[in-house]
Amino acid sequence: MAKKHDKFSILLNHISVNLKESSQFFTDYKLKNISDLKIFAEKMKEYESTGDTRVHEVIKELNDAFITPIEREDILSLAMCMDDVLDGLEATAALFEMYSITQADDFMKKFVDAIHESVLEIDKAVELLSNKKLQQIREHAIKIKDYESQCDNILRQSIKHLFNVEKDPIRIIQYKEIYEYFEDIADNCQTVANTLETIIMKNA
Repeated sequence: MAKKHDKFSILLNHISVNLKESSQFFTDYKLKNISDLKIFAEKMKEYESTGDTRVHEVIKELNDAFITPIEREDILSLAMCMDDVLDGLEATAALFEMYSITQADDFMKKFVDAIHESVLEIDKAVELLSNKKLQQIREHAIKIKDYESQCDNILRQSIKHLFNVEKDPIRIIQYKEIYEYFEDIADNCQTVANTLETIIMKNA
């Protein structure tokens, strides 16, 4: 017989699946012209709005619940920090539109790939949490932290390259801001990993 998941596991899964879908869209979307940027930014805003709704559902259920499967603050913290990752992706898409950047450079692509891999690890970890397989979560948390370290390196390389190659000061400001937004998203993924490790420590 299939194991029945508690409502918080289901809600956290909804958040992680929406995050995974948004990250997949962000990774796969091909920007060709200015009108593509508007579609890109608007679609990411839809994902972000869905994410906000999912977090509100968690908060409502936490307020109503008498007993929770793990500590309330850990459920809320996990929901919120996954939402921070999605907020970062949406904000970065908005920057692309604001600065009319239709061509992502190699550094941006490396950031996006590493972040997407992190998001896939988050989704796997949340699924394991739903199935009470806490010890197996740790390997995914470690991988997320490895991707964050990769993004640290990409940030250093990208900014060094930018100042060596780019002559347009406006472009330097715009690209540097986007690189730093990507690094912030990677940091948010690491916060999810830290939260998952806290949950393991308290409940395993």
